[in-house]
Amino acid sequence: MNVGLPQQIDVVVIGAGQAGLATSRELSDAGVDHLVLEKGRVAETWRRRWDSFCLVTPNWTLQLPGHPYDGDDPDGFMPRDEVVAYLVRYAGKAGAPVREGVEVRSLSPDASGGFQLETSDGAMAARAVVVSTGAYQRAHRPLAAAALPADLLQMDADHYRNPEDLPDGPVLIVGSGQTGCQIAEELHHAGRAVFLSCGRAPWLPRRLGDRDAVWWALETGFFDAALSTLPTPAARLGANAQMTGHDGGRDLHYRTLRRAGVTLLGHFTGVDGHTARFAPDLGESVAWGDERNGELMDSVREHAAEQGVPPPEIHEPEPFDGSAPEELDLRAVGAVIFAGGYRPAYESWIDCPGAFDELGFPVHDEGASTASPGLYFVGVHFLRKRKSALLLGVGEDAAIVARQVAASILR
Repeated sequence: MNVGLPQQIDVVVIGAGQAGLATSRELSDAGVDHLVLEKGRVAETWRRRWDSFCLVTPNWTLQLPGHPYDGDDPDGFMPRDEVVAYLVRYAGKAGAPVREGVEVRSLSPDASGGFQLETSDGAMAARAVVVSTGAYQRAHRPLAAAALPADLLQMDADHYRNPEDLPDGPVLIVGSGQTGCQIAEELHHAGRAVFLSCGRAPWLPRRLGDRDAVWWALETGFFDAALSTLPTPAARLGANAQMTGHDGGRDLHYRTLRRAGVTLLGHFTGVDGHTARFAPDLGESVAWGDERNGELMDSVREHAAEQGVPPPEIHEPEPFDGSAPEELDLRAVGAVIFAGGYRPAYESWIDCPGAFDELGFPVHDEGASTASPGLYFVGVHFLRKRKSALLLGVGEDAAIVARQVAASILR
């Protein structure tokens, strides 16, 4: 049981996932008194993944400050419960001052230059606050989803657990990034008929030569790309590259799913009665993903040339037939799963005018809010770089933010 919260403290960190724990570790090393508030348990977001979930990035990418991966399978892919155990051990090893079961319901600046927090355990004040509540907080559904029949089971991907929990019948999955593809494959292996509504998603071969594709992406600077390198700010909402860590890691993308027997569809566009409709754009989406794949393969070749080493063997994508059904009778469908990603939801509980852009992302300089001094963010997708929210990169941002907090609090 939690003891009562202090009425005032120097720093509050909100969220006890990898971002919050990494920040806590850095603050402790800097001698900054702080408290980590977590509405669930440590690693709560990871705990909510589906039962068979495993990392898509190799285990060696677990690189939190002071506790890099130290297991005996660096090239393997941790299942969900091992990821949770790793983060729980990390919190314990770092002595993170975490209060579990405390939800921060609102946050706002106060007249003293600090912040007021309203929590499920009462009110408190802090001189500075680090928000580390995850890359995205609100599941995204297309507007057309509102017209789906009310008697049809509909769920967001973070509520999916396993095939046995779903009603009998085919499953429609709307969204085709890493999550949508992995759930589609699992349901197909469980004997379900699966319909996957596809959008623009990049893909990578699991291996390039004797290295994992993630190693090449890291070496080429892909994960160090800044937000300014994207064609538009909205591009940070795009899907992660299609691949899987199951069975030791292997390819998973539109071509492998179609060969397995999953029915691929274009974008979900609407519903007429019990008929779902899809755009005739599957071929365009696949071509877009092939282009993104080609760009990274070019960077792999360039990197190999710069290092004076032979490039790995790179295979061109197989031809793809973009034809696909444009209608689906929903009367035979057992469930619809939405896997279209997430959107920020900071403004639903943080009352700081001007602190967020038109997409809901923080407006900041190196993680420090430009609208509200003393407010910081860690773990935001593309906060500073592509890797900002990932286990392999969040520690870099946590160190930068912790230094700023310490400079402010300890001066």
